[in-house]
Amino acid sequence: MLEKVPVDKVLFIDIETVPAYPDLDHAPNEYKKLWEIKAGQLKVQEPSTAEEVYERAGIYAEFGKIICISVGYLSNEHSGRQFRIKSFHGHDEKSLLEDFCKLLDSSFNSRFNFLCAHNGKEFDFPFLARRIIINSIPLPEALEIHGKKPWETEYFLDTMHLWRFGDYKAYTSLALLCFVLGIPTPKDDIEGKDVWKVYYLENDLNRIVSYCEKDVLAIARLLMRLKGMPQILDNEVVRINK
Repeated sequence: MLEKVPVDKVLFIDIETVPAYPDLDHAPNEYKKLWEIKAGQLKVQEPSTAEEVYERAGIYAEFGKIICISVGYLSNEHSGRQFRIKSFHGHDEKSLLEDFCKLLDSSFNSRFNFLCAHNGKEFDFPFLARRIIINSIPLPEALEIHGKKPWETEYFLDTMHLWRFGDYKAYTSLALLCFVLGIPTPKDDIEGKDVWKVYYLENDLNRIVSYCEKDVLAIARLLMRLKGMPQILDNEVVRINK
């Protein structure tokens, strides 16, 4: 399949999410009750309270929110090849989702024919769709998969699935794949488990945006590595301000 994927038609995506509230003390009572039920269903090695596992709320669309969406794409429209990165970020989730949806609505099937993320089929793509609906925003056609046949959603590229080669027994992290394939790691500062703390305790959204953009670059480099293409060089990376 990859030979049929022109990389300049791929929009690479990564999202960063956090729990909807800094802690359960700030959450509405109904939210607390529902999280207590969810927390009781989580598989943890030791008995834990709902508060102790609350940092994990950010990985569930019903209990979390998106604070950054970074996208990247290859461009030859300027002087030489560029990998251009743009981030939608902020404390107002609805606003950043609306801006992201405008990009998808205006460019998918014209500028871009594929969406690519790492573990995107299980996380990024459904999380985005659910939060878009929760925020009462029209769902972009690119994320609307209800009623579509499997071959009609082949534009969803997932670098973790591509690496499986039919093996569904294990999860392979982006950091591990970058290491074994000789790609610079995007985890040289923080990791996904640190995002909630950096957001709520350190109030450093810019640091999270930088981390998200590194992930997007790593995903693009990974796809190109799987295709046997020359890697994106650091001096080819251009960051676009919102």
